[in-house]
Amino acid sequence: MITIFCAFCAWGILLFTICSVWRTLSKGTNYVKMLHQIPCTGCEYFTNDYRLKCTVHPKKACSLEALGCIDFEMKTSCCNATQTGRRKPY
Repeated sequence: MITIFCAFCAWGILLFTICSVWRTLSKGTNYVKMLHQIPCTGCEYFTNDYRLKCTVHPKKACSLEALGCIDFEMKTSCCNATQTGRRKPY
């Protein structure tokens, strides 16, 4: 009788562990999918500098608060350094 009880407990613990791992992976993938929706890297105001990531909303840049940014402008060139303007002579 005790053998059946121990086997039942072992299978229950194993099933609980598998369900817990599955739930954690599911939540993790959903969170990563949400992070990939942050539009900052494709915005004109994104500087790609760790000191000032965005010139309009520096505290919101690259965070979940930036998901609904009303100042988002699609980047017109591949890098801010290639924009037209005065160039410094070297």
